[in-house]
Amino acid sequence: MSKKVLVSFVLFVMIFSSMALAVEKVVLTGTFAAPADRWNELIPAALEELNKRHPEMDITMEYEVLPYDDTRSKLITLTAGKTPRDLVSIDQIWLGEFAQSGFLKDITEEVNSWGRIGEFYPANVEGSKFDDKFYSIWSWTDVRVTWYWKDLLEEAGVDPEMLKTWDGYIEAYKKLAPVTMKKGILPMHLVGAGHSPDMWFPYLWMNGGEILEQKDGEYYPAFYSEAGIKALAFLRDQVEAGIRPQVQHQWGQEFADKRFAVMIEGSWLLGNFPEGFDFNQIGMIPGFPVPEEGMKSSTMMGGWLLAIPSTSEHPELAWELMTIMLDPEVLTPVLAKYVYLPTQKTIAEQDPYKSTLESEIPFFEDLMKAVEIGKGRPNIPEYPQIAEALRIAIEEVYYGVKTPEDALRNASKKVEEILIF
Repeated sequence: MSKKVLVSFVLFVMIFSSMALAVEKVVLTGTFAAPADRWNELIPAALEELNKRHPEMDITMEYEVLPYDDTRSKLITLTAGKTPRDLVSIDQIWLGEFAQSGFLKDITEEVNSWGRIGEFYPANVEGSKFDDKFYSIWSWTDVRVTWYWKDLLEEAGVDPEMLKTWDGYIEAYKKLAPVTMKKGILPMHLVGAGHSPDMWFPYLWMNGGEILEQKDGEYYPAFYSEAGIKALAFLRDQVEAGIRPQVQHQWGQEFADKRFAVMIEGSWLLGNFPEGFDFNQIGMIPGFPVPEEGMKSSTMMGGWLLAIPSTSEHPELAWELMTIMLDPEVLTPVLAKYVYLPTQKTIAEQDPYKSTLESEIPFFEDLMKAVEIGKGRPNIPEYPQIAEALRIAIEEVYYGVKTPEDALRNASKKVEEILIF
């Protein structure tokens, strides 16, 4: 090898080594709510694309996945300690709490520059905001709908259409009871667990009521109204007909095990059935029963939001990673696999994303009809206390302690005090 060639080779090696050494190593951090599998698929896929966009960097992510209650506790701890985090998952009802505390970064400017927020359903756009500013993006959702076992309804002579109205629903119970009880199956499920307000809100909304109202920038209770009393009276009527409130809740497993003929439960219920189950055995109505035929139904949406803490050490990369995670190409396979519903019209209504979800999620088209009539809960910091006051009111009506009017009047006073102080 000539001296010139040798020198050139050495220089090449030195330059190449310098370039390799110049690659910046970046470690992003995150805290997410279980289950872990969804994050273990979504995050690596998004990181792969992020690294392609930044060849000058070697970007990895260290993240923890915690149970639901532990996630909120951990976020409170992170807030108090001002601990750095780049990306977190937030339950929709936590948003106000963590935005107001200063834990979450205001991403309004980033969202407006992004140009894709118009592709999301309006309710999910509003649910991503606190105080009219974006602190998150509602990434996927779920809806509560009416599920039933076809064979049990047929045996009892119940037309599924009966389940669509309040009177029909109670009449269906009376026809189901003598048939299913002999089999050890309860006719209908009524939530008596801690989240019972979630199952009352749609009845409030369909009657034109609201949980809260805003006047001059301040929130006030609005549920103590004709609509609220009427909605709570329907829960009372179910109990008086013989439907027992279920204090223990297994999030749809009890329906999948065929321990109930009819259950109003979230779309996540589909994930409780064994692999290979024939979904033609069950039916679904996209919403809650309505007071009268022809009225528009309602439902409640849940789901998860992605947000960037104000303590992020890499906010620009965190935002870019979030947008990649929300890209239809990246997000759709995860939605399909874990039976999550899209908050983006692009995914729900356009191929190939729509056809992918239709082939993987039973009842997908009807579930999206429920998304269109769904609403979210108030995401103000006081919401957990408000929900507890309403839970007590519902329980008082269930067990005959108070009338619907008295229970809501008392709850309204409590909530007013909560909001004032």
